[in-house]
Amino acid sequence: MFVVPEHMIAGLLTAEDAFAAVEAVFAAMATQDAYNFPVVREALGEGRQYGFKSGLDRAGGALGVKAGGYFPGNAARGVINHQSTVFLFDPESGILQAAVGGNLLTALRTAAASAVSIERLARKDARVLGMVGAGHQAVFQLRAAAKVRQFERVIAWNYHPEMLPQLATVAEELGLPFEAVALERMVEADVIITITSAPEFSLASAHVSAGTHLACMGTDTIGKQEVEPQILARASVFTDEVAQSVTLGEAQHAVSAGLISAGDITPLGAVITGAAQGRTCDAQITLFDGTGVGLQDIAVAAKTVELARARGLALEVAL
Repeated sequence: MFVVPEHMIAGLLTAEDAFAAVEAVFAAMATQDAYNFPVVREALGEGRQYGFKSGLDRAGGALGVKAGGYFPGNAARGVINHQSTVFLFDPESGILQAAVGGNLLTALRTAAASAVSIERLARKDARVLGMVGAGHQAVFQLRAAAKVRQFERVIAWNYHPEMLPQLATVAEELGLPFEAVALERMVEADVIITITSAPEFSLASAHVSAGTHLACMGTDTIGKQEVEPQILARASVFTDEVAQSVTLGEAQHAVSAGLISAGDITPLGAVITGAAQGRTCDAQITLFDGTGVGLQDIAVAAKTVELARARGLALEVAL
């Protein structure tokens, strides 16, 4: 088997690689050439979450599982809160092929999913990017979004305003003017990315203008919530996987309130393959419910192993 340690990932997988891998696996899901297995998730107390996300991608020839979770006490330990490892297996024999550090991969694949949704669903003339959330993942989201639209400025809000300067620094690197704003000013944004981990919504329907595309990337567990359910009632809703969207994604709240149903939600992969329509007019609100599926992790991990082996960097280990 091959091992690609966490410290190698940054020098191997680019945002473009992640985008291509995630877009391809979304398309494979839409054609039923790839599917996710049931998620196993356990609450360990004190906000800690641990679980397994796995799946089979026949189109990409990949079978795997990501093991890990969210450990909010890690900041005090000097490490990031999300910790995970991806294991890849031969789909034919079940033999373990690779173990790949999953922390940066998770950030890259989450940002890539958001960027795919922006590329496919946002207005072509989108110029103002709104960011709701400024944690570790937010900087990846900002960089990925800037690759698919010609934004002219960034506005941002966070529960803890003292965290916003790290987003401002990235915006400056990208040559984009940055402004910290009140949530009410999100009406100025053409694209809004929400990347928080809150139990109650922050972004209200009144904060969203006609024609906006939202990428809601923080809700991946029962009880989490980023946006007011009425936003989903106003929007055309898309997702990575409908089953997750209605049970543990952002749509869980709108569904439970009777505002939308599972039948109102379109897999983004179907838009990619042309089986479903995306945006149909400039005034339409589109929303991507990014719940995070195991196939995303498997896709970017497989690409990372491919790159590491091609460069002679993968460590070969006999079990």
